[in-house]
Amino acid sequence: IMNKFKQIHQQPNKEAAIKVLHAFYDKWNRVYNYVIRNLKDIEPDLLVFYSYPKQIRSSIYSTNMIESFNNVIKRKAKAKAKAEFPTEQSLDTFIGIQ
Repeated sequence: IMNKFKQIHQQPNKEAAIKVLHAFYDKWNRVYNYVIRNLKDIEPDLLVFYSYPKQIRSSIYSTNMIESFNNVIKRKAKAKAKAEFPTEQSLDTFIGIQ
């Protein structure tokens, strides 16, 4: 099912993606009714990355960069003593610098 879902993001434009998405709905609705209902509710948000240039689309729908950045922040924040962040503002400053 994930391989079929990934095909939506691999389409050249939004119209093609909508066709693939609706075919996905038709194929999997009986088996995964709850999931398909939820996807239909968020469909406009699901395809919003097609509003951006093709060169940056993969970075928008992929969370790999975000997850990587969060891991770096967690690792560096744990390495510092908690006393170095006496306020929330000091932690925000540290994260901003990173």
